[in-house]
Amino acid sequence: MMTTTTRRDFLARLGGLAMLTGWPGSILAQQKLPQRPIPGGDEMLPVIGLGSTKPVRQIATQGTEPLQNVMRMLLAHGGRVIDTAPRPEAIDAEFGGVLDMPEFRDQLFVAAKINEPGKAAGIAQFRQTQQLFRRRTLDLIQVENMTDLDVHWPSLCDWKEAGDARYIGVTVAREDRYEALETFMRRESPDFVQVNYSVMETLAEQTLLPLASDRGIAVLVNGPFMNGEYFSLLGDRELPRWAAEFDCLNWAHFSLKYILSHPAVTCVLTETSNPMHMRQNLSAAFGRLPDDIMKKRMREFARSV
Repeated sequence: MMTTTTRRDFLARLGGLAMLTGWPGSILAQQKLPQRPIPGGDEMLPVIGLGSTKPVRQIATQGTEPLQNVMRMLLAHGGRVIDTAPRPEAIDAEFGGVLDMPEFRDQLFVAAKINEPGKAAGIAQFRQTQQLFRRRTLDLIQVENMTDLDVHWPSLCDWKEAGDARYIGVTVAREDRYEALETFMRRESPDFVQVNYSVMETLAEQTLLPLASDRGIAVLVNGPFMNGEYFSLLGDRELPRWAAEFDCLNWAHFSLKYILSHPAVTCVLTETSNPMHMRQNLSAAFGRLPDDIMKKRMREFARSV
C-alpha cells in the first residue's frame, strides 16, 4: 500500500533511504548541486536557487535569523542563486546587511529587479538597490513583469556595459504575457528570462523554453509550487508508485524533477523560509530525472488533479 510523503516526514524518509541505498541523503551531504552553464560563457549556476520574497518579508516580524538559516542551507549544498524583488526600503536595508555578512558576501549570485514605470524612476530604483544591497555590481538585473520594458531596456544595457550588472534580463509571472515575451526574445538578446513553469503550468515549454535554447538565453524558473497552490491542490493524495522510477520521494520532487528535466532550464527558484524545506527542495536535483514518456504521464496525472 502506498503512503503519503509530506514535508514533515521527509527527513525521516530521507535518512532511511540513505541507509538502504546511499541516495539521496549521503549524496546531499557529500556532493554539491549539479550545475548548468549560462549560455554564451563559461559560468555555471547550481540548478536550484532561492526565491527570497517570503523569508525577506518575514524580517519585519521574525528578524533575519530564519533567512540566514535558509541561506546557509542553500550554500552548504552548493547553491548560490538568490532572486530578489523590490520591497520596502527598511526591509531591504536589513536584507542588504545579511547579503554583506562575511559568510555570504562573496558566495552568492544575486538577481534583482526594477518594476517602477518611467526611465528616471527605474534608474533611481536600481541605484537604491545597489546601495541597500551594498553591491556596486549586481549579478543580474531584470525588468519585472516587462514593466515599461522598452523604456528600461536601454538602461539595463548601459548598466551591463558600465559593469553595474553582469547579466540583464526580463521576467514574466503571467501566461498572458508570454506572447509579448516571445516577441522581445526574438528582437533583443537578454542574458536571462524568468518564467513560470511547473508540472501543472506547462505552457512555457511549448515556445519559450525551446526559443531560449535556440537563442542562447538562460532560464530562471519561478513558481514551481504555484505559490503554494500546488500543495493545496494535491491535498492528501498519495504519491504515485511509478514516481519511484525517477527517484521521486515527495510532491516537491514531483514538480522540481519535471522542471529540471527540461534542458533549457538553468535554475529553479524555490521559495521557502524553512531550511528543512530548502534541503528537501535541493535533494530533488539528485538521482534520476523523468524522460519524455514519464513526463507525459506526469502531465496527465497533474491534469487529473
